[in-house]
Amino acid sequence: MRLTTRPAFALPALACALLLGYGYFLQYVQGLEPCPLCLVQRAFYYGLLGACLLAALHNPKRWGRRLYGAAAFLFAAGGIAAAGRQVWLQHLPADKVPQCGPDLAFMLENFPLSRTLQSLVKGTGECAVVDWTFLGLSIAEWSLAWFAALALYCAWLALRK
Repeated sequence: MRLTTRPAFALPALACALLLGYGYFLQYVQGLEPCPLCLVQRAFYYGLLGACLLAALHNPKRWGRRLYGAAAFLFAAGGIAAAGRQVWLQHLPADKVPQCGPDLAFMLENFPLSRTLQSLVKGTGECAVVDWTFLGLSIAEWSLAWFAALALYCAWLALRK
């Protein structure tokens, strides 16, 4: 069976929607507040979802498929960087973990946007806290694995004949 363009791009869009839904479940039902790096990862999931959803709706041919696949790959690569940073923070010795910073709402109200974005990307001490695990992996580690899998899949979509 040959996988056509439309369902091939709908699959990662569905995966992103399910992952985001589970993230919101953890936040609003389980009471886990997302840290700044979690919010950055969420933004990359939304970008990846958008690129793949547009591709699924557009049903592009060869060059369009490559462009959508490359865009989706770039969002996944950004997610890998953010999740990788958070995993790194989570594995630092306790005395090396940076201090916790203010929450996002406070930063948006009181800091310039450039400083807020820098704090989001850099992460804070709260990003090093592991509140939840499944099969021994934290949310950030699972997110890193998903971003890596989605990046490989999107690269394959962009390069396949």
